[in-house]
Amino acid sequence: MLKRLFPLALATFAVGTDGYVIAGLLPSIATDLGVSTPAAGQLVTVFALVLALSAPVMGALTSSLDRRAALLIALGVFVVGNAATALGTGYGMVMAARVVTAIGAGIITSAASSTAAAVAPPERRGRALAFVLGGLTLATALGLPLGTLIGRADWHLTLWAVAGIGLLAALGIAVGLPPVTLPAASLPERLRPLKQGHVPALLAVTALAFLGTYTLYTYIGPALQQATGGNETLLSLILLLWGVGTLAGNIIAGRLVDRLVPARVLTGTLALAALSLALTPLATRALAPTLAWAVIWGVTVGVIVVPQQHRLIALSPAAAPVLLGLNSSALYIGVALGGGFGGLAQEWLGFAPAQLGLPAAGITVLTLLWHLGTTRSPAAPVLATPIPAPATPEQSKA
Repeated sequence: MLKRLFPLALATFAVGTDGYVIAGLLPSIATDLGVSTPAAGQLVTVFALVLALSAPVMGALTSSLDRRAALLIALGVFVVGNAATALGTGYGMVMAARVVTAIGAGIITSAASSTAAAVAPPERRGRALAFVLGGLTLATALGLPLGTLIGRADWHLTLWAVAGIGLLAALGIAVGLPPVTLPAASLPERLRPLKQGHVPALLAVTALAFLGTYTLYTYIGPALQQATGGNETLLSLILLLWGVGTLAGNIIAGRLVDRLVPARVLTGTLALAALSLALTPLATRALAPTLAWAVIWGVTVGVIVVPQQHRLIALSPAAAPVLLGLNSSALYIGVALGGGFGGLAQEWLGFAPAQLGLPAAGITVLTLLWHLGTTRSPAAPVLATPIPAPATPEQSKA
């Protein structure tokens, strides 16, 4: 099973590196393009928003393809978009390239997750999802700090490196992944689960959680200015520890949701995340407490997605591809809104970057309260007229 999951994790690593690395390069991108830091931050916002909105549409357009073909097409668009970003010389050109990149990335995460759910036995589904999503979290542990270091000389080089990772992921999928068939689903069919009351409530938890996270994280470089003194090596060290914490949280989450009630795992995680964010202005005044704070906050971010995916799959295992795709869209809507809200909080409300942890904590508390409301609601019915479960060629022959 590992042979099949590894190229999927590599693909999500490429997407994660691309999505996260812009935050670490924000000051140099802003300077090079001649715009303010909040304006440069909207590159993150637009990327995430386009990804979220295009994912269901592109998923419907590619639903008749087996997952290997869909992933290869998506990675091709992703690589071209990153190359165009690296070649960009103006804000408009870079923004347009990020839109193209986001369209490719929108297919990758949900297709990789649904494929992992298909090839793994039910008792190991949580770990399989955690492994594939580990590509995203590994991107925070390695891709983001390495990309930030590479970008010290020229941020364009980082985008070329991301394009190279995308090519390697495509090669791994072409060689190591068998065809995994899914039934074709139109866009209305993909959006049909939204009519089930419990599904939008769970998706709102994902969106709100990442809205809170990215209110601060989009501007993490400026926010850590006092702790790093502008030293990019120290910034990379902090981001590395944050990423290690995120990776650890992802691994822990995979084991916890296979043994405990996923909703309870998420309750404790959101409470710890809110506390970590609230302490940001105090914890980031010096390097030593910032290092500890980064690990703790990173662990909470790494846990969130796995129990959410597990809860959605539990509603209707046969509709897992659709539900996971919607959850991916909800996540990136949260990322987009977080980047936008963080920029507005600085420009309109006068928050310093390090103070963004306070509104981020407030949003996370609201997320926790909403989540507790979903756990108290009656059990959700299984989705009507579920989509048949995906099958590998081996399963089809059985």
